[in-house]
Amino acid sequence: MSNFSLSRFRFFVCLLVLSVLSAPLLGARDGPIPAFAGGPSSSAPEGKQTAVLAGGCFWGVDAVFKHVKGVESVVAGYSGGSATSAQYEVVSAGRTGHAESVKITYDPSKISYADLLRIFFSVAHDPTELNRQGPDSGTQYRSVIFYSNGDQKQIALAYIEQLNKARVFRKPIVTQVVPLKAFYPAEAYHQNFLALHPDNPYIVNNDLPKLQKLRKQFPELCRP
Repeated sequence: MSNFSLSRFRFFVCLLVLSVLSAPLLGARDGPIPAFAGGPSSSAPEGKQTAVLAGGCFWGVDAVFKHVKGVESVVAGYSGGSATSAQYEVVSAGRTGHAESVKITYDPSKISYADLLRIFFSVAHDPTELNRQGPDSGTQYRSVIFYSNGDQKQIALAYIEQLNKARVFRKPIVTQVVPLKAFYPAEAYHQNFLALHPDNPYIVNNDLPKLQKLRKQFPELCRP
């Protein structure tokens, strides 16, 4: 191949890569999804509540919810598998059935469970991707809502039905809604990863844009 042909080949390869990287996700939206249209839960929760969600690599999901008003703490971890323990190397190999998850402790007087799900669907991940998120693939990156009571289950199922019926996304939501059986905190080096490693290339390319979307789409729910 001549130098000219090689240069032209490299040019078209670069164009192809740029077009793929700049193309929007098939299920992605430019703006926030509609709020939950259902009524309040059967009994207003009192005191601190928890929500366990899985939506791809837990670094970004953890960072998003750490910047939400009313959220008191977020722990990265693993849930949803049959194994009675969880270590990153085994979970990431897809041998435990666990998904990378986050456990959110929040004040329901400041933010509702439905609003947490709205952020989860709008900003934290793409709920239309099956067993993958962005560059990560495998069941450990699946989209899951782990409910801990009947109200959480009812809200999650009704909200997904609402969004699918309205065709809010370009593809159907594939998020699983399953009971929470156990949550295993991840290793210390995974906790608060974005804040500790803001220059990490994965964080820069995949997770910092999520925080930008949170600030843009939900300024009233976002804190520094």
